[in-house]
Amino acid sequence: MRLTVIGGGGFRVPLVYGALRNEPEVREVVLYDTDARRVRVVAGVLAAMRRAADGAGPPVRVAGGLDEALRDTDFVFSAIRVGGTAGRMRDERVPLAEGVLGQETVGAGGVLYGLRTLPVAVALAERVRAVAPGAWVINFTNPAGMVTEAMARVLGPRVIGICDSPVGLIRRAARAAGADPDAPDLSYDYLGLNHLGWLRRLTVGGRDLLPGLLADPGALAGFEEGRLFGAPFLAALGSLPNEYLHYYYFRRETLHAVRSAAATRGEFLDRQQGGFFAEADGLPEDEAYALWQRVRHEREATYLAENRAASGGWQRDAQDLDGGGYENVALALMRAIAHDRPATLVLNVPGGGAVPVLDADAVVEVPCEVGAFGARPLPVAPPDDHQAGLMLTVKAVERAAIDAASTGSRAAALRALALHPLVDTASAAARILDAAGWPARG
Repeated sequence: MRLTVIGGGGFRVPLVYGALRNEPEVREVVLYDTDARRVRVVAGVLAAMRRAADGAGPPVRVAGGLDEALRDTDFVFSAIRVGGTAGRMRDERVPLAEGVLGQETVGAGGVLYGLRTLPVAVALAERVRAVAPGAWVINFTNPAGMVTEAMARVLGPRVIGICDSPVGLIRRAARAAGADPDAPDLSYDYLGLNHLGWLRRLTVGGRDLLPGLLADPGALAGFEEGRLFGAPFLAALGSLPNEYLHYYYFRRETLHAVRSAAATRGEFLDRQQGGFFAEADGLPEDEAYALWQRVRHEREATYLAENRAASGGWQRDAQDLDGGGYENVALALMRAIAHDRPATLVLNVPGGGAVPVLDADAVVEVPCEVGAFGARPLPVAPPDDHQAGLMLTVKAVERAAIDAASTGSRAAALRALALHPLVDTASAAARILDAAGWPARG
């Protein structure tokens, strides 16, 4: 089995490779990236990882071109960042100048990132269809729901989007409720779009633990989402939101924290990762690997720092950091498909009617049955009025962005920005488009 990583110079690629040590049937990992230095550094880190594990892990090859990387592959992990961290910095700063949030996947920043990324992701899907039509594409690329829906218009069910936020929430909530997150009888009800979802039931042995957890301020204070949203609001909401909903429910506080910070998240990562690749290039591979480990821990510890500042200021602990990891979600999905081992995973796929307020082609984030056939959404309880309203609005934003990216229509791009719940005025949306240099072709 061959695995190709598009965006193979990404900082988190070593996490994927580390998870492959327990997957002996992967005979080769192929890396492809448009940045030669980054992919060279990452390939060196992977070589050091393999030596440190006494040769455990598949051999790694760097491909010189996209078609070469895709040819004869079985799985494609798509993890691209169009425009790099420089693009992310602009996506954050341009909206902030208008007084609205510019986070990577949420709000105006997410729309700008999508407008830039979607044409590249669709072009990748077209090359996969032409060169490796039997391959499965596992999409990490953000904004994951929007990108997966656009790629699915080319690849159909052979592209599946993943995110580790839902599994992290479920595992943390289970532990806080006194349950084993790996218990075979653990079940849950989770519904939403990518970075816009809610855990609404958490059952062990036939008993729903979520009402008791939501009524226990002490237990809620013991894990990330409980501290982010606070016991009074969670009790009123009656569910556990995905951490990214903090931008929606506490937008004023989060905006203040982001604007007060010395640097945006993109600026922090640009400095941190740029420094890593500059320093690691030319180092012996083992030293580059040790440097990568140190930088990774800093990156994880500072994740959603502004949101924590907006909710009182606190540091992530070991339980918050142990969320399951997107690399483990990806490998669980790959194993289930390749070996036809039934599994249940929260994934981003066309809902096929599982969410009645959305049409069958709308990509949603729900529990799915996974096997050799791919991923099939499982039945979920209908969204309540609040959940349905947010989902419908954000799905309209996603689809307007897909339309804009495919046609170059300024009207569609303006609609995507102006309709977003975190953009408070259409005039600001227009100025954001102008500052971002979005072309007007219609």
